[in-house]
Amino acid sequence: MSNARQKPDLIAKLRDVPHVPGVYIMRDRINNVIYVGKARDLRKRLANYFTPARSKLADRKTRALIASIWDFDLHEVRNETEALVLEGKLIKEFRPRYNVSFRDDKRYFLVRVHMGDAMPRLSTTRLRKEDGARYFGPFPHGMALRTTLNWLNKKFGLRVCRPLKPGEADYKHCSNDIIKNCSAPCILRISLEDYKKRVEQACEFLDGKSKDLVTALEEEMLHAAARMDFEKAAELRDMVEDFKKTLIPTRTFERGARARVIRSINPMADVQELKELLHLEKAPLVMECFDIANIGTAHCVASMVRFKNGVPDNSNYRRYRIKSVTGQNDFISMAEVIRRRFSRILLEGRKVAADVAEFSQEEPAEALERVAATNTKFVTLPDLVIVDGGKGQLGVAVAELQKLGLHTLPIIGLAKEHEEVYRPGESNPVIIPHERGALKLLQRIRDEAHRWANGYHQLLLGKRVAESVLDDCPGISKTRKAALLKAFGSVTRLRKATVEEMAEVPGISKVLAQGVKEFLESR
Repeated sequence: MSNARQKPDLIAKLRDVPHVPGVYIMRDRINNVIYVGKARDLRKRLANYFTPARSKLADRKTRALIASIWDFDLHEVRNETEALVLEGKLIKEFRPRYNVSFRDDKRYFLVRVHMGDAMPRLSTTRLRKEDGARYFGPFPHGMALRTTLNWLNKKFGLRVCRPLKPGEADYKHCSNDIIKNCSAPCILRISLEDYKKRVEQACEFLDGKSKDLVTALEEEMLHAAARMDFEKAAELRDMVEDFKKTLIPTRTFERGARARVIRSINPMADVQELKELLHLEKAPLVMECFDIANIGTAHCVASMVRFKNGVPDNSNYRRYRIKSVTGQNDFISMAEVIRRRFSRILLEGRKVAADVAEFSQEEPAEALERVAATNTKFVTLPDLVIVDGGKGQLGVAVAELQKLGLHTLPIIGLAKEHEEVYRPGESNPVIIPHERGALKLLQRIRDEAHRWANGYHQLLLGKRVAESVLDDCPGISKTRKAALLKAFGSVTRLRKATVEEMAEVPGISKVLAQGVKEFLESR
């Protein structure tokens, strides 16, 4: 299937870009992400790319980037800090060819505190865990965060020592109490209850709920300046600036371990808009998208990804190896995967509730919906089915749903070339403006289905390439090949095996093992 699409008028599109902070995503003609950038003012930053007079002054790398840009997407955020966080997340997700920063797995700092500890303390980490602790952040400005935490620890007398439950032995080696930086809960100079109250106050500060402390520091700074104590005033000024950097409200932009999809800042708004534009009876809270991927004539695979409330529902992703066709036939492949997916849902529904099999008085979709209201043990039908393709793919999918009695199930086709939305029984497509959140939601789920199919596609291709090496090895039949792969797991491990280890496999003599060893070493 072609990924090409009509190039929009980027200069005209630039006129609609707002003067707000955000992140921009550059794509090439086949919709691959080639660059991710952040901006304090999106309109001004993008003008550097698309205004000829400015682009001529760019360096060679930037000119090459501009020549490759086919389209761009925008994500508005509330401030520069959020733009920095989102930019880093997206670069790690897509690893664009023109980005050289953020490609490692480095994460921004978080502040962790576990109130269940005997003597909680503030600590920094880069990884959020489901361990019952409270986490604040992320904080992109590491030095500002350290200044803030040092001040908080001194202000509230919080311990900074590492033992989980320090006692008198630890106190003897500690100097923080001597210099009045710690309230010494380890020797009960302060009760544990009062100490935890101090930790709660520090947490409120990190939550941005104690602005009075920053105001007090600003007043102290002004008084120091009035006393001509400029060194102290400068110190307080820097501290206040660090606090403000630390306390800027920043949302997290999560990336799942399996889903490399840009998440909308307001996915439910996109879902509601999609309902209105497609004139659906109810909002498509659950959507399933199907895509076909081919590997020449060797493998044909399909993917199904499920979105719930506008975001990926990773646990309900599915992959399929197409069985009904050899070679490339997207229409037959789409028919098979639709048939397999929804036949499975109907069968599971019948197992859970026997009365679902009685379809004399109600439609299958209505029956499953009725049972799902009181039973959640099976995967229910989606509110909207999306097939990756135009009229052809949509037609075969609709035919399969009708055979299963699911002719009332909402379904659309999304054609890649012009991002047109096709509906059953309508010759003209629905054209959703490129900047609308509804279209971006459809693009996200379609791109995720494409990624999921290609991932399976590459996995099978890798296995096939590795295992096919043995097909040319003299003396190795299909049975012996299967025996070797079963014993060693892969050709990579077989290459590392000795002749003696190979000869231990049933059906493999030492002479044949020596021949296999020499054959693999020559490849």
